[in-house]
Amino acid sequence: MNSKSLLRSTLLFAVAAGIAASPVQAGAVSRQPPAEGVQFVKLDHPQPVRESARTEAVEFFWYDCSHSQQLEQPLQAWAERHRADVALRRVPAIWPGGQGEGTQRAHARLYYTLERLGLVERLQTAAFRSIHSDHADLTTEAAATDWAVRHGLDAQLFGRTYRSAEVGRSVDDAAAAFVRYGIDELPTVVVQGEYRTSPSKADGVEGMPEVLDYLVQQEQLHKH
Repeated sequence: MNSKSLLRSTLLFAVAAGIAASPVQAGAVSRQPPAEGVQFVKLDHPQPVRESARTEAVEFFWYDCSHSQQLEQPLQAWAERHRADVALRRVPAIWPGGQGEGTQRAHARLYYTLERLGLVERLQTAAFRSIHSDHADLTTEAAATDWAVRHGLDAQLFGRTYRSAEVGRSVDDAAAAFVRYGIDELPTVVVQGEYRTSPSKADGVEGMPEVLDYLVQQEQLHKH
C-alpha cells in the first residue's frame, strides 16, 4: 500500500471512529511540560504491563507507514538511552476489517519472525528501507524469505519460523491489541499501559521522544 492509500485508510478509520483530526505543527517547540489531552492522552481502558522492574513503552507501527519509518531511528536512540529503566515492546499495527488488513498481517508476520530470531534491532531499519526505498513487496513467504536470505539469514530457519504457530498467534494477538489499546494513529507509543502519544499530539514525529521522556519520568515519580 502506498502512502496515499495509507492516508486514505487512516482518514477512513478516523471518520468511522468519529475521531477529529488535529493539525500537526511541524517543528514547533514545546516550552511547557507536555499536558494530558494535548501532547498525550490517557487510555480509556488502561492495559496491564508485562514487567514491574522497568517502565513499559509499547510502540504500534506499520512497515508501510512513512511516519513509523521516521520514528524508528529516534525511537531506537531513545530506547538505548532508557535501556536501564524502560522496556520497549513493538506491536505491528493491524486494523481488523480494514482494507489493508492482509498487507498488515503479512508485515506483522515478518516482524514477529525477526523478533523470534532475535534480529529486530539488526534488521528493523532494513525492513523499513526495503519497503519504502526499494518498494519491495514483502507480503508473501517467498518474498520475505528471499529478502531474509539477502540479509544473511538461513532460508530454512526463516521459513520454519515464519510458518510457526507461535508467530501466527503473535499476529492474532497484535490485531487484538490494536483494538484493545484504542489506537487511532500511527505510530503511537503507549507508556505503562496508560498514556499514549503520537505525531498529531506531539507536534510531529520529532516531538515524540520529549513527550515519552516526560511520561516515563512521571511514571517513575509515581513509583517512588
